[in-house]
Amino acid sequence: MELLRTGRLRLRPWTARAGDLDRLTDLYGRAEVTRWLGGPPTVPAAELVQRWATVHELNDLHGCWAIEPLDGSAPAGTVLFKPLPSGVGEIEVGWHLHPDSWGHGYATEAARAVVDRGFDAGLPEVYAVVRPGNEASLAVCRRLGMTPLGRLRRWYDVELEAFRLTAPERAD
Repeated sequence: MELLRTGRLRLRPWTARAGDLDRLTDLYGRAEVTRWLGGPPTVPAAELVQRWATVHELNDLHGCWAIEPLDGSAPAGTVLFKPLPSGVGEIEVGWHLHPDSWGHGYATEAARAVVDRGFDAGLPEVYAVVRPGNEASLAVCRRLGMTPLGRLRRWYDVELEAFRLTAPERAD
């Protein structure tokens, strides 16, 4: 999986190294994070890393990247870009950040990088889904310029706030 860089971040694959697995276990073991995800993962961190690698292997445009600040601090969290379940080709952008990394704009910056990469590859639109009440993620959707679609149960069999961002017009 290719590395992506922004002004302050490096987006890289999560690995099975102890430091990454420890950070993932900590991130997805925190109630203040998993309450917005519908609960903690049902598999250990090493299996998450493998599943995310498979997402990329199936389509190299998709992936789940570690958001690594360039200042050398621990990964801030995960940014994902993958097909929505039970969808018809819709691609989701999402972010899960560790509480020690909240409030720095990392989610918006990382999401913008993967969305721009998708649009550069020809995707016409990208979606985000957010649990009602998750004001921080709703704000990220607004900062990305996403259009609210209302509450839908379409993809995860739970009512979520849905958003869509369409690719900018391109001059050929």
